[in-house]
Amino acid sequence: MVFVHGTRFSAGQWSTQLIALRDEFPVTAIDLPGHGERADQPWSLSAAAESIASAVDSLGRGPALVVGHSLGGYASLEFARRCPERLRGLVLAGASASTRGPWAAPYRAVARVVPHIPEARLTQWNDRFLRRRYPRSVVEATIRSGYAFHTLPAAWGEVLGRFDAGAMRQVKAPVLILNGEKDPVFRAGEADFARAHPDARIELIPRARHLANFDAPEAFTDAVRRFARELPAVN
Repeated sequence: MVFVHGTRFSAGQWSTQLIALRDEFPVTAIDLPGHGERADQPWSLSAAAESIASAVDSLGRGPALVVGHSLGGYASLEFARRCPERLRGLVLAGASASTRGPWAAPYRAVARVVPHIPEARLTQWNDRFLRRRYPRSVVEATIRSGYAFHTLPAAWGEVLGRFDAGAMRQVKAPVLILNGEKDPVFRAGEADFARAHPDARIELIPRARHLANFDAPEAFTDAVRRFARELPAVN
């Protein structure tokens, strides 16, 4: 399994899932370009897809199940398009909304505003938000790894306007669309995404929001585990 983090975060987002799954599966989590330990590398979807491919190859076990959240979900769709032979299954978490049309306008505005807010203040806000809402055991690795605010404009600038349900037609592996029940924005297109793929299903995590793997880490991990066990064997 390869886990791909969401906007501004890093591989630390998946610390709970890695601990829970590593005894059964070969697992890893990556830093996308411009994030975490790769903060000095320029962002591009092409480089993001290459990062996922390298992580799959590093496990040395053939095609992998890729789990992508939010920005990482859209990057995983790009990887699925470019490297179908390396993909055994795909979990789209908080990434089943079209990034085209009027829906994208507020996110374009955020991407424009973020560079004008001091990074120290953004870090303080994010640390406070995570520590108030979630147990330290769930979010401390994310906080310790820092945030990639400087990459947000480039990342969302490339993703916005690029993806809709049609991207699912290029995925040549089974798909689990895994969303928080209370994430109305990023699950807005889940039915369209599911209909666009012959082997996709939707699963909702009760009471969870956009950061479903933080809101309900055990339920999120269990959904990924069950999906992985259901995937057909690779010859």
